[in-house]
Amino acid sequence: MGDWVHYLPIKWMALVIFTIVYLTAIVIFTIVMTLAKKGERAKAFKGLTSGLLSPLGAIFGLLVVFIVFQVFSDFDRAKMAVDREASAIRTVVLLAISFPGEPENQIRNRIRRHVDESVSLEWPAMAKQAATVKVAAPALSEALRVALFLTPRNDGQILARNEIVKELEIAMDARRERINLSRSTVNWVKWMCMFAQAVCTLVAIAMIHSDNRAAAAIAMGIFATGVAVSGLLIASHDRPFSGQIRVEPDVLLHVRPE
Repeated sequence: MGDWVHYLPIKWMALVIFTIVYLTAIVIFTIVMTLAKKGERAKAFKGLTSGLLSPLGAIFGLLVVFIVFQVFSDFDRAKMAVDREASAIRTVVLLAISFPGEPENQIRNRIRRHVDESVSLEWPAMAKQAATVKVAAPALSEALRVALFLTPRNDGQILARNEIVKELEIAMDARRERINLSRSTVNWVKWMCMFAQAVCTLVAIAMIHSDNRAAAAIAMGIFATGVAVSGLLIASHDRPFSGQIRVEPDVLLHVRPE
């Protein structure tokens, strides 16, 4: 599926996918019905049994399930990574109160900067699958250095510092995971296999019903609609941080310290 399709609003994405699938079905219908007018080919087409459609449809369904499982799994993992990062950041902000004054302000300022940079810089980059983990989050790294150089004065502050360090590491790990997941996509081999199986099934439907054009058109139209719906479902969730249906940074903004 082309990159440009993933950036379309759902209604335009649906229009493109349904148009492609229906045009393919119309071309197949026209070719098969034209060939069916000739005696030998018509006899060969009629020799096909309707039992062929069951395994073809089952294989197509399995391919769709296989791809949908990957897409939804990556999407859910991306949401969980963002939630985990936000939860860790919220904990750091709460624990920073244990070091009132300049240390708390330094940690809060760096957390605020990290959220702002994530929203304004990393999210657009992730939408284009251009974000990379080669560059560590500078604000989180600075916050971690501040936490490591804190001087606890009692057992409570020792525990708070250790927890701050741990939660910052969790936040950095969650950031790496969401950036890695932003590059997740259904590769062209899976798309080609799914649509090739759909074409094979449409051809089989047209051949089996070649002696009844109306029945062939209805059956192909129903199956083509199912193919288009499957394609739309996958394409709209294919990239967790791209398109109209995507993981937003709302939870990070909610934990952003003022």
